[in-house]
Amino acid sequence: MTAEIAIMNKTAVALAADSAVTIEQEKGQKIFNTVNKLFALSKYHPVGIMIYGSANFMDVPWESIIKIYRANLGKQPFPTLKEYSDSFISFLSENITLFPETEQKKYFFRAIAGYFIDIKREIDDQVKEKISCDKKIMETSVNEIVEQTIKKHYEVWNKAAKLDNISADYDKTLIENYSELIIKAKDEIFQQLPISKKTVEDLQIVCASIFSKDRFARNSSGLVIAGFGEEETFPSLVSFAIEAKVNNTLKYKKEKDAAINVDSSAWIIPFAQSEMVATFIEGVDPSYNKIISDYLSEYFEKYPDFIVDSIENVDVTKKQEFSKKLKEIGLSILTDFNKRLQDYRRAFHINPIINAVSFLPKDELAAMAESLVNLTSFKRKISLDAETVGGPIDVAVISKGDGFIWIKRKHYFKPELNPYFFANYFREDRKEPKSEKA
Repeated sequence: MTAEIAIMNKTAVALAADSAVTIEQEKGQKIFNTVNKLFALSKYHPVGIMIYGSANFMDVPWESIIKIYRANLGKQPFPTLKEYSDSFISFLSENITLFPETEQKKYFFRAIAGYFIDIKREIDDQVKEKISCDKKIMETSVNEIVEQTIKKHYEVWNKAAKLDNISADYDKTLIENYSELIIKAKDEIFQQLPISKKTVEDLQIVCASIFSKDRFARNSSGLVIAGFGEEETFPSLVSFAIEAKVNNTLKYKKEKDAAINVDSSAWIIPFAQSEMVATFIEGVDPSYNKIISDYLSEYFEKYPDFIVDSIENVDVTKKQEFSKKLKEIGLSILTDFNKRLQDYRRAFHINPIINAVSFLPKDELAAMAESLVNLTSFKRKISLDAETVGGPIDVAVISKGDGFIWIKRKHYFKPELNPYFFANYFREDRKEPKSEKA
C-alpha cells in the first residue's frame, strides 16, 4: 500500500510519497521500502506524476512507462494540465510496443482465470456445507449451486455502470475476439462441473464486464498528475484509477480533480491510505465518526418501535402512525446532529488549516506534505498492522517559475559517484533528422 499527498496553493503544489510496496505471496507478504512513486512527467515543464496501488501496469513497471513517455514528450508543452493528462492516457491507450496484443491476451487469461478460481472456491464451499449438513449431495443440488453462484456474479456485474470511455460494442467484440481464452479458462478451472450453455454465456458477459464496467480490481493502479499547463497561472491536479489494456482498449476512469483559482486558494488531497491525514484535518478518525453515525441511525430507527410496543390499549394502525412520526422526528434530529458536527469540524479544524495552507511558502508546503505522509508511516510502525507505509519519503515542489524541484529524493546509487547521470539528464531525447543538401 501507499501514502501519498498533494498540497496546493496559488504559489505551488507539493507532492510527497512513501517508498513501501507490498508483494503478495503464498506464504504471506513481503514489503520493500525502496520503490519510486514520484516522478517528473516532463524534464522541461512544471508537471509531476505519482503512482499508487500496483507498481506495474500490464507487467511493465510504471517507472519505465513514465520515463519512456517523458522521452517521447521531449520539450513539447501543453496549454493546460488536462492536456498533459490526456496525452499520457492516450500514450497508454495507443502504444502497441509496450502492450502488444499477445501480452493483452496473456493478461486477460490470467485475470479471468483468477476470477473463475474465486467463483470455483465459492462453489466448493457451498457443496462442502451441503454435504456437512445432509451427509450427501444430489447431482441436481450441485447443478443448482453452480448455476446460482455464477448467476450471482453475473447480476453484480450487470448492475455495474459502464465506464464512459468504453464503446457500446466493446463487450461484444471482446467476447468474439477472446472466446477461445474464455472457454479455455472455464475448462481448466471448472473442469467437470456441470455448466449449461446459458451459464457459459453469463460467464462470457462477466469476462467482458471485468474490463468495461466501473468496478476495479485490488491490483489496479492510481495515477496523480499535478502541476501547471503553459497557459495556467495556478496549479491543478487530476487523478485516475487504471487497471488494464485489453482488446486494445484502456480500462480507466478519472477519480479526482482539483484546481486553484480565485474561489479555491488551497487544497489538501491524500491518496491511498488517507485515514491519518483525514484525522489530522478533520479532528476525528473517519472510522470512529462512521461508527457513531451508523449507531445513532440504527438507534433512531428502532427506538420508536420500542416506545410504541410498550403502549397499551391502542390499535395497530395508530401505533404504526405514531411510530412513523417518531422516526421522522428522529431522522430530523440525526440530520441536525450530523450537520452540527460537520459545521464544527469545518469551523475549528478544516477551515483554519486550509486558510494557513493558502499562505504557506514553497518550503513549508514541502515540509507539511512530508509530515503528513510520515504521520501515516508512524501510525503503521507503532501498530500491530503490517508496515505497508514506510521507507524514505520523496518530496517535490512544482511552481510556475521554478518548475519541478526535488526537495527530498532517494537514489539507489550514490549521486557523488555518478555525475554523468545528472549531466545527461537534459540530453536531447530525440534528435531532429538532418536536412539533405540540395
